[in-house]
Amino acid sequence: MCGIVGYTGPREAGPILIEGLRRLEYRGYDSAGIALVDDAGDMFVEKRAGKLVNLQAAIADRTPHAAIGLAHTRWATHGRPNDLNAHPHRDCTGRITVIHNGIIENFRELRDGLEARGHVLQSETDTEAIAHLIEEAYDSDLAEAVRTTLRQLDGAYAIAVMHVGEGDRLIGARKDVPLVVGIGEGETFLASDVAAILAHTDQVVFLEDGDVADLRPWGVTITDAGGVPRERAVTTIDWSLEAAEKGGYEHFMLKEINEQPLSLSQCIAGRVDRDDRIQVGELAGMEDVLGRVTRVELIACGSAFFAALIGAAAIQEWAGIPARAAIGSEFRYAPPPLDGQTLVIAVTQSGETADTIAPTRLARQRGCPVIAVTNTVGSAITRESDAVLYLQAGPEIAVAASKTFVTQVATLTMLAAAIAKIRGALSDADELALGAALRALPAAAGRALEAASLTTPDLARRYVNSRGFMFVARGTTYPAALEGALKLKEVSYVHAEGYAAGELKHGPISLLDAECPLVAIATRSPVYDKVISNVMEGRARDARVIAVATEGDESIGLVADDVCWIPDTHQALTPILAVIPLQLFAYHIAVARGTDVDQPRNLAKSVTVE
Repeated sequence: MCGIVGYTGPREAGPILIEGLRRLEYRGYDSAGIALVDDAGDMFVEKRAGKLVNLQAAIADRTPHAAIGLAHTRWATHGRPNDLNAHPHRDCTGRITVIHNGIIENFRELRDGLEARGHVLQSETDTEAIAHLIEEAYDSDLAEAVRTTLRQLDGAYAIAVMHVGEGDRLIGARKDVPLVVGIGEGETFLASDVAAILAHTDQVVFLEDGDVADLRPWGVTITDAGGVPRERAVTTIDWSLEAAEKGGYEHFMLKEINEQPLSLSQCIAGRVDRDDRIQVGELAGMEDVLGRVTRVELIACGSAFFAALIGAAAIQEWAGIPARAAIGSEFRYAPPPLDGQTLVIAVTQSGETADTIAPTRLARQRGCPVIAVTNTVGSAITRESDAVLYLQAGPEIAVAASKTFVTQVATLTMLAAAIAKIRGALSDADELALGAALRALPAAAGRALEAASLTTPDLARRYVNSRGFMFVARGTTYPAALEGALKLKEVSYVHAEGYAAGELKHGPISLLDAECPLVAIATRSPVYDKVISNVMEGRARDARVIAVATEGDESIGLVADDVCWIPDTHQALTPILAVIPLQLFAYHIAVARGTDVDQPRNLAKSVTVE
C-alpha cells in the first residue's frame, strides 16, 4: 500500500508533494520519489531508498520551480527497496512518468513483450511496464494513452501519470485500490488517501473502480476506460488531519481490519492465475529441495504462531509429510534433529522478531533449507532465507495484528499447496477447488466484515463487563480461536483463553458460568457436531454462548445466544473468515473499556529482543 500524491495548479508543487508524502509515510517507507515538470518543460526526477528524509536531503536546495508534479512513498512488492526500484518510473523517452500502488498480475508477460519490441526496462518493478505501454499508446493525448494501457493490465492498481508535453495535466486511474481527487481554487490534487491533501482542500472526489481522472488546474473530467464520461459526486470532508491519516476511522486497528479484503487481494494476486491454478513463483529453483524434504518445521511467535499452526496442518495433509509449528522462543533450546532434509519456514510479520530469527539461524547452520514468510521487504529474516514469500498486506500500524494474520494464513495455505504440487501429492481437482476459493476470498472477507460490523458493536456493549471469555473451536479453526482470544487480551485487557473445544471437559470448563461467556467457532466442517456437543457442555454451566457460524446454518440458534455469520468457503480458508468477527468483537470491547487500542500497554509492534 504505497502513497500517491499529485498536484497541478499555480503554486510551487514541490513543497506540497513532500508534505503530502509525509502524511502518507505510514503507507510505505521502503523508498520515496518525486517528479516535477519545471517552467522550461524539463522533467526533474529524484528518488531514494529508505525513509522520506533521504529524499528530502537529496532534493534540498535543488528542487526546481514547478507547478505540476507527482510523488510516491513505496511499500515494496515487486523488486527490492532500492533507488532503482523506487517510483516514479519513466519510459524510454524520459517524457512520461508513472507512480503506482497495487500489483500488476500479468507484468511478466507485458515486460517480455515490451523488451521484445525494443524497450529497455531499468528496474525490477511491475510499475515500469506501465510507463512503456503508455509510451507505445501515446499520440498527443495522455488520457487516451492511459485508457489504452489500462485495457492491457490485469490486477489491482491506482496510478498517476504525467507527460512533459502536457505541462498542466495529470491522469489518475484506479481498480481495486483507493485514489481520490482533491478540488481547490484553481488547483487540483491526486492522492491515495485524503490525509495527503486535506491541508489544502476539503472538497474531494472518491474515484471508483474503472475511473480515469483527467486533472487540470481548473477541474477534473472522469471517464471509464473506454472514454465514456462518468459523473462522480464531490464530497466535503469534515475529518481532522489526524483522522484522515486513519482514513476517517477512529483507530488504525479498525482501519486495518477493514483493509483485509484488499490485503488478501494483494496477497493472492500473482499466486493464483485466472484458471484457478496456484503458482508460487517465489519457489522457483527450490523444486528439487522441496521434493526431497522429509519434515517441515514452522517457526513463529504470537499471532504468527497461530497462523503457522494452520500452515503446518495444511502441509501435512496435502503434501503427506510431517509438519509442525514451533514457538520461536522455545525452538532452539530443545530443537528437533535438523538437517538438509528438514524444511524450516520462518513466519514473522516484521521480519525482525528476535525469537524467530535466532532459531532460523540455527536451522541454517545445520543445513536446513529456509523459507521466510514476512510482510517487510529487506528485513533481517530475508537474509537468512533461501526464498521469501511476502504477505503484501500493506503497512500495519496498530500493534495488534489483523491483516497480517489473515495474509499469513493465506500465504501459508498457498505455500502448502505449492509444496504438495511439487511433490505430486495435490490432485487437479483439489488444486482447482482451492484456487477458486482463494480467488473468491477477498469478496467473502468483505461480506464477513459487513456482517460483523453490524453485530459486534452491540455484542461488545452487552458483554463488556464479563469476568473473562473462553474461546473454543476444533480442527482448522482452532488456531483462529486462539487468535480471537489473543486479540481480546491484547487490546481490552480482559482475560480470555483459547482451547480446542474437546479440552473443555479436561479442566477449563470449571471457569464457565454466567459471567464467563463461551465464544465458539462452529462453522461448517466435519467436526461440526462435535463442536456443538462441546458448546452444550458450556450451556449446561450457565455460560452464554457467542457463535461464529456459516451462513445458512438454521440449527445454530438452538444452542447460541448470539451468532456472527460468515460466508461458506474452502475448509482451509475458514479460519480467515472466522477471525474477522472476533477481531471486531475485541476492538469494540476495547473501545467500550476505554483502552489504548492502537498501542496497548506493555506491547510493541516488533519484538526485536529475546
